[in-house]
Amino acid sequence: MCAAAGTTDVRHTLALVIRELQEFKKFLFRGNVIDLAVAVVVGTAFTAMVTAFVRDILTPMIALIFGNHDFSHLAFTINNSRFAYGDFINFVIAFLTAAFAMFFFVITPINRLMDRRAQEDPETKPCPECTSAIPVKARRCPLCTSVVSSA
Repeated sequence: MCAAAGTTDVRHTLALVIRELQEFKKFLFRGNVIDLAVAVVVGTAFTAMVTAFVRDILTPMIALIFGNHDFSHLAFTINNSRFAYGDFINFVIAFLTAAFAMFFFVITPINRLMDRRAQEDPETKPCPECTSAIPVKARRCPLCTSVVSSA
């Protein structure tokens, strides 16, 4: 009897492990997980590109204006503690450049594309009674319950 009970426990545990592995597989192959992995890889490459842009192009331009192209050596000392604020300035410049590039080269074009798509293929229409946005296929407004023509 003990051997049969032990076999049942092993089968039960094995079934639980297989079920967990199947759920993990579903999780991995959901679109948003793969999209996130691609975003991390692209984001890493984009970060390297922005860092090179700041280091090789932007900071030499700043050197033309302020006479110094590398701020990383700027620091001050208080009670034998060194505060390297120049390195922070370099990272702030890199961050602002990355944010600027993301906004103007990714966010703005995507917003324009989405606006154009929304105008070409609207998903909602205004209710003639309460002017709220309702789905195009709706026959009755969910807010004011007025009947909406399908035309």
